[in-house]
Amino acid sequence: MRPGMNVGREETIVITVTEDMFASFEGQVVHPVYSTVAMTHHMEWVSRKIILPFLEDDEEGMGASVQLKHLSASPLGTTVSLTATLVEYRDNKVVTKVTASNHLGLIGKGEVVQVILPKVKIMEKLKEASV
Repeated sequence: MRPGMNVGREETIVITVTEDMFASFEGQVVHPVYSTVAMTHHMEWVSRKIILPFLEDDEEGMGASVQLKHLSASPLGTTVSLTATLVEYRDNKVVTKVTASNHLGLIGKGEVVQVILPKVKIMEKLKEASV
């Protein structure tokens, strides 16, 4: 990792809820609101933005865990702001706390853990996992 990634670093993304973000299973919309799956994706994305400027050319980040609480609904067209804050960086482990808010306030909160590995090591792991 390049130097400079310090605890307290923040990144934010702003999204607008679209139909493809709705809570659905097997192509059937269950609730026409921002899904927990979409929120998980966006929490991972904003957390990835924390590490991107610091990755060396031979490194990559991999998701290790996501924990989140989806607290409130956001219907179609709602603007959602997600902010990740770096709370721990030790060895190759990066931990961020993430909040998601809309015009009414907090709608989700969570933690994302990423590990930074050499790309060669990732490729080895993928080969091992292949059938």
